[in-house]
Amino acid sequence: MEKLKVGILGATGMVGQRFTSLLENHPWFEVTTVAASARSAGKTYEEAVGERWKMDTPMPEAVKKLVVMNVSDVEAVAGSVDFVFSAVDMTKEEIRAIEEEYAKTETPVVSNNSAHRWTPDVPMVVPEINPGHMDVIQYQRKRLGTTSGFIAVKPNCSVQSYVPALTAWMEYEPTQVVATTYQAISGAGKTFKDWPEMVGNVIPYIGGEEEKSEMEPLRIWGSIVDGKIEPAKAPLITCQCIRVPVLNGHTAAVFVNFAKKPSKEELIDKLLAYKGVPQELNLPSAPKQFIQYLTEDNRPQVTLDVDYERGMGVSIGRLREDKIYDYKFVGLSHNTVRGAAGGAVLCAELLKAQGYINKK
Repeated sequence: MEKLKVGILGATGMVGQRFTSLLENHPWFEVTTVAASARSAGKTYEEAVGERWKMDTPMPEAVKKLVVMNVSDVEAVAGSVDFVFSAVDMTKEEIRAIEEEYAKTETPVVSNNSAHRWTPDVPMVVPEINPGHMDVIQYQRKRLGTTSGFIAVKPNCSVQSYVPALTAWMEYEPTQVVATTYQAISGAGKTFKDWPEMVGNVIPYIGGEEEKSEMEPLRIWGSIVDGKIEPAKAPLITCQCIRVPVLNGHTAAVFVNFAKKPSKEELIDKLLAYKGVPQELNLPSAPKQFIQYLTEDNRPQVTLDVDYERGMGVSIGRLREDKIYDYKFVGLSHNTVRGAAGGAVLCAELLKAQGYINKK
């Protein structure tokens, strides 16, 4: 099978680097173009990244010698690829504008950015949960005046640690959710070398994160009405987001009330049985087992569990009854794999399987 040619917008940043790593030897996609800001343009990828390589695996040989293009040179970048992943570092307005510009060149854009998460006709998808939201692309194309170009996004990294569990339990009708997320520093594009003040520290604020964590799940659980995604009305979610001295892995401590009262065994069974279209289609990046349940009292732990299913699976533990809420549990997901680049790669695989991304 001839591989699709992929461009990475914002290729030199941490998420861009994660994209290059995850796409190394991908069976369907080949990175042929890397693009970044004007100051990186014209250098090889290896030169442009220099000392700022943040992955714990070496830079893939296949991208080292690619000459970085200017991300603002939309026609040239788009002309060299079948579709792009977007991880650009710009203002929200600039991201919205440039992603639409790429889409209008008939280039599908699969974005890791938050800029288009609330654009009503842009699907925001966790492939195991709401693959049907890709159907809204037909309405978006009408608005953009395109036949094959469009934008699809993945949700915020923090919601991946608890939304899959709540989705598995939807038949019991969760009504209220209280979540506190303990978020890794790579979520801010940093390592401990870049951010020494995070060593031994906790910061109880991450700008914009609580609003995203409370609202984005409702959009994921929403439905398409009149060519737009209408968010779900329930459950009511309240959230606190805390930055902790961990490199990779967002942990969530969650309390939940249900309208229907399940047993603990029923809840665990639902987690283990939960699967989606990526598992049915056996997509290349899909975890075989999407959610694992750990019975030990001290799990999930970042050091033991963050790389479960190559970082694409979700780990749940400590499910127990609560005095105030019905149940409480702890969730863990890898924030730059499942929560960022890996989630976007899986979205692109789903879009290819659904016929939205093709050779130009």
